[in-house]
Amino acid sequence: MFVFFVHIMKIEFWSIGKQHDAGIKSAIEDYSKRINKYCSLKWEIIPVPKNAAMLSENDLKRLEGKMILDWIDKDTTLIALDEYGKELDSIGLANFITKKTNMGARKLVFLIGGAFGLDESVLEKADFKWSLSQLTFPHQLARLILAEQVYRAFTIIKNEKYHHK
Repeated sequence: MFVFFVHIMKIEFWSIGKQHDAGIKSAIEDYSKRINKYCSLKWEIIPVPKNAAMLSENDLKRLEGKMILDWIDKDTTLIALDEYGKELDSIGLANFITKKTNMGARKLVFLIGGAFGLDESVLEKADFKWSLSQLTFPHQLARLILAEQVYRAFTIIKNEKYHHK
């Protein structure tokens, strides 16, 4: 059903904000360890600019966007988590990861924006815009959902029993 070459794949989760909250840190770490069985996973927690409270919403998004764009390299396939992005079910996410890998993607970066979302410059650079849900989640919970869903996608790809459908 799926053809997947795990050995060339790297996944990074980038999130603007503070470090993982203690209340969900262990769950995020658990899913991160599980993902590492399938590919290399790295978290990048991008701190909010120090003068954020002094900036307008647009200026803050623009500054965060510049920082993000500076981090993107030629091997990056950028998946921006955005409320207006395309919704995928778990099998759709597994198919997406498989397709990107089979097309030669070497590094998938899933990006969670700051408090006001992502700057338009980042959304334009994104290879895909993904909405986790029509619901609004706190950033910390979005991190956990992202980690769990990527783990679930790998179990679907590998035809393991975690996902029931």
